[in-house]
Amino acid sequence: MSAPRPRVNGSGALPFIQLSDRLHSSTIAPERSINGSASPAERARLRFTVRGNAMVTGGAGDIGSVCCRALLEHGLQGLAIFDVHPHEGEKIVHSLQSEFPNAIITFTQVNVTDSKAVTEAVAKAEAIFGTIDLALCFAGITQAIHALDLSAEDWGRMFEVNTTGAFLVAQAAAKSMANKGNGGSIILMASIPAHVANFPQPQVHYNASKAALISVKGSLAAEWAKYGIRVNSISPGYMDTILNEGDSLEEYRRTWVTRLPYGRMGQPEELTGAVILLSSPAGSYITGADILVDGGITIF
Repeated sequence: MSAPRPRVNGSGALPFIQLSDRLHSSTIAPERSINGSASPAERARLRFTVRGNAMVTGGAGDIGSVCCRALLEHGLQGLAIFDVHPHEGEKIVHSLQSEFPNAIITFTQVNVTDSKAVTEAVAKAEAIFGTIDLALCFAGITQAIHALDLSAEDWGRMFEVNTTGAFLVAQAAAKSMANKGNGGSIILMASIPAHVANFPQPQVHYNASKAALISVKGSLAAEWAKYGIRVNSISPGYMDTILNEGDSLEEYRRTWVTRLPYGRMGQPEELTGAVILLSSPAGSYITGADILVDGGITIF
């Protein structure tokens, strides 16, 4: 069977990834060095200052909400939280707004698999804030089921939310960033099964959907570099969140802990360092990377 022919554009030419040459094909200049005349403390602060405005999908969840708070702590001015759960979303907005009264914080109910809804939500955020400088694609689902029992619908749903949904959000954010010409940072939520299979829970569809995001991340980082857009991912290990609570998961948790060098699960707060790095000047030369925050479980 012959390979499919590449799709040509309207002019009949093959599409071609154009890398930045820092001159004609790049829309923004590199990150400026931190002012050397500033005090050491000021330079340290500026290095990890988060500028501008962010949109966060899955922002009402345990990990998403903690990362939203961290971004605001480091100077974020505007925050658009996207989630499918309106009650939790509004609750998070109220909590964060009381802590950060000078920030503009909004909530929009969004299903990331609905491209029209995603486009409208991003346009709404852009209208409120002016620019979208950061996009955290953290919405996702999980499920444990044996591969022999896995239906095509289960497989498709997992990819629809975790992979396609993340791409749709990243694409909408990148269009806004490219149009404004200010660059930006996009962070995808991968996971340790992008690197090693989850154990003991059978999750071939979840594992594959997260592994696919690693490839998506690299492809987008290459394509969007000329716009000054950095694209990276974070791969958390087993985190102590509501998704991993309950008596039904106790046997899983015991197995996970025995495989962790630290002998414990991670806390959502322990992901914020990677998020701030990728969102601040400290990470200005990082793109196409995946940061493992896994307590060392992928060592073995």
